[in-house]
Order: sequence, then structure tokens, then C-alpha cells
Amino acid sequence: MARMMDLMTPMPRESAIATLSRLLTSASLRERIASMPLPDEGHGVDVFGLNREWVAFGVGLMRGLYEQWFRVASSGHENIPSHGAAILAANHSGTLPFDAMMLWTDVVRNTNPPRLARTIADHFVPNLPFVSTLYARTGAVGGSRANLHALLERGDLVAVFPEGTPGIGKHFRDRYRLQTWRVGHVEFALHHRAPVVPVAIVGAEEQMPQIGRIPVGSKVFGAPYLPVMLTPFPLPVKYHIRYGEPLYLHQSFDPERYADPEVLERAAGLVAGKVNELLELGLRERKGIFR
Repeated sequence: MARMMDLMTPMPRESAIATLSRLLTSASLRERIASMPLPDEGHGVDVFGLNREWVAFGVGLMRGLYEQWFRVASSGHENIPSHGAAILAANHSGTLPFDAMMLWTDVVRNTNPPRLARTIADHFVPNLPFVSTLYARTGAVGGSRANLHALLERGDLVAVFPEGTPGIGKHFRDRYRLQTWRVGHVEFALHHRAPVVPVAIVGAEEQMPQIGRIPVGSKVFGAPYLPVMLTPFPLPVKYHIRYGEPLYLHQSFDPERYADPEVLERAAGLVAGKVNELLELGLRERKGIFR
């Protein structure tokens, strides 16, 4: 009788996102994601909206861009701590944030054991329709101080772009020149005694040359302007991502002075200097924009 009841009980239906992730993502990548210790508050998501099935879907969605379009080559994954709080600090560019997407994808695919980078998004991103849901479900988090404290307190890997919007919107003539390097990431690194891994992304700076911008203030979902691009789609540039050796800033600077502006400027300058070194190395070694 019990066996008959089991046979009569309908099987739970697979969600649409789970179906898409199964179609888009290889079995080996789904296994990697399944092995990640992702937080779950008991409702399938964490407090920021992260969902494991959406992570698999996002990796599958990025697969064509990562493998065929940008043909991402990366090195230095061993420098990403295997566990515990850590911060990836990368240069930012390219008009649209494909560099953040490729960095996120690269970390999922190449860390051992697999880790997920919680990308810190600018303040206007949560206001964007549709995109904001995808970002939240795949691990992006709004860049408030409370959010960063919460992520690092529980031992997450966080990805930040200290140049912010000025980095992504820099003129083509300013490519690979770091814009103002904000100090917030080193404040959190010192406060939580978390290592900072400098990251250089070569290739994104040429993907979508910006020829103008339309100022909109905060009228369009909070974005400061609308970019005018030379091409409607990113060019098939080749991405090169390099992860430098982790910087344990709390060993070089007094962590109790994490709010001291002088300490923060010096620590941020050290991180920016390492990113610049990695950028210069990557530019010297690449064979061309598309190679």
C-alpha cells in the first residue's frame, strides 16, 4: 500500500530557472555550484536574495560570453583564499559592467574549493528593472556599509571595484589609467582583518568605446548618465584576468586605526599600486586587443 501511495504521489515540479540552468550549464559546473556552502535562510534564498539555482543559471547565461566571445584567460586563482572573509579589488571599465560579470564567472569556475564572489554594486543598480533581480539572485549586493559588514562578518568573498562609476565611464584615451581609487575597501579589510587580493582585468577597457554621455541626474533609475557607445555591442576583445598575491593590510597597518584617513589613503594606495603592476604586466604580455 505504501509503495502504491508513493507511486501516486506527484513528483515536485522543477522550477523554470532550474530547467534553464540544466540546459545552459554543464553538469560539472552544476556540481561545483552544488558543492558551494551558500547561505540559505530556509526559503531558498539568503538575506540578500541569493539563490543557488539562479547562480547556476547565471553561470550558464555567461558561458557563451566567457568561452567564445571574450575567451577569458585567467591566472593566479591560488591567491584567492579558500575560505573566510576576503576582498577582491579590481580595476573597472568598459561602459557596461561585463568586466564584473566575467570576474564573477571566473571565480565560480576556477576556485578550489569553489567559491562565489559577492559583487558589490553601485547604489543605483537595485533600482534597475529585471537586471536587479538577476544580480541579487546571483549574489550581487548593494554597496551599503551595513551590507559589507554583514558579508565579511560571516566570511564571504567580496568583489569590489574601487574606481566605481568613474572607472566604468572613463574615456577611451584614459584606458588602463586608474581613476580615483576609493578607500572604503581597505577600511573594511582592516576592520575585519580580511586579506585584499588585487585583481587586474585587461581587455575590458577596449570593449565598448564611449563617445559621449547624456546627463540624466538621478531621473533614470538613479543612474548619473546614459552612455553613448561607438558600438551597440561589446567588441570581441580577449579578456585577461590576473589575481595578485593577497595583501594582509592588518599586518602592515594598525587595524585599530581603520577609520584614520591617513592610514586609509596609504593602504588604498598600496592596493592600487599592486593593481597597476598587474595591469602593466598584462598589457606587456598580451599579443593584441583581440588575442
